[in-house]
Amino acid sequence: VQLQASGGGLVQAGGSLRISCAASGRALGSSTLGWFRRAPGQEREFVAAIFRGGSSFHYADSVKGRFTIAKDNAKNTVYLQMNSLETEDTAVYYCAAGRGIILSSIRRWSAYDFWGQGTLVTVSS
Repeated sequence: VQLQASGGGLVQAGGSLRISCAASGRALGSSTLGWFRRAPGQEREFVAAIFRGGSSFHYADSVKGRFTIAKDNAKNTVYLQMNSLETEDTAVYYCAAGRGIILSSIRRWSAYDFWGQGTLVTVSS
């Protein structure tokens, strides 16, 4: 599976942005799909995930209520809608996919098999 992230850019605090991750090579189908981010000087952190094709949705506490993860099976694409953006959301955002991931591992980047190249989101004050 190849993942191609896009849609990053510069946005003011309080604004919104939607980033996308298009998959090729295999249908996302029942895979677990995740978004992670890495801010400057920090470790990669979990943002959101769709567990096994949509059986459940999960968010980091820092983005809950502001971000929404969704997917379009017809387009084989996963999205991250980001609202009420804060300067602390500035990071490179990575999409990831994996099969056979157990629920307790969805927040671990090491559980995922495939990664996109990342897209930079910069939130200005």
